[in-house]
Amino acid sequence: IGAWNYPFQITCSKAAPALACGNAVVFKPSPLTPITTVILAEILTQAGVPDGLFNVVQGDVATGQFLCKHPDIAKISFTGSVPTGTKVMEMAATGIKPVTLELGGKSPLIIFSDCELENAVKGALLANFLTQGEVCCNGTRVFVQREIMEKFVAEVVKRTRAIKIGDPLLEDTRM
Repeated sequence: IGAWNYPFQITCSKAAPALACGNAVVFKPSPLTPITTVILAEILTQAGVPDGLFNVVQGDVATGQFLCKHPDIAKISFTGSVPTGTKVMEMAATGIKPVTLELGGKSPLIIFSDCELENAVKGALLANFLTQGEVCCNGTRVFVQREIMEKFVAEVVKRTRAIKIGDPLLEDTRM
């Protein structure tokens, strides 16, 4: 069961290992990004993957619940929010199914005083602003050693203020 952001990457990261191990896959994409997985299914069919090996089902909450509770589904992999992940785990528990959850979380950055400050600043900006922060591994917590805190913060603020915010169709827009 996939999330709306990174629909192709999420589908591939879930399906490829399962298929490589000889399992059939039933994938439910987010209702907000339903087409990407269908295109992948078409590509797999053209590449010769047998019918029924990679399957796409569309739907909303009810479809996800059906998959989680279905007795022929042997494992559930879910990417999404913590509240929905909790429900997925509860439903899977009734059938004693293994579950893999990639839930909305935020990853910390730890920056020590012996760092290359330029690289640390670039890394912090990338970790926070890549895809406008719409990713579960967004580095929203930054722990900086006191000795370099002031200099680090000043540089991050300076560069953040320089980010061109605007129409995404304009070439010079960065966010």
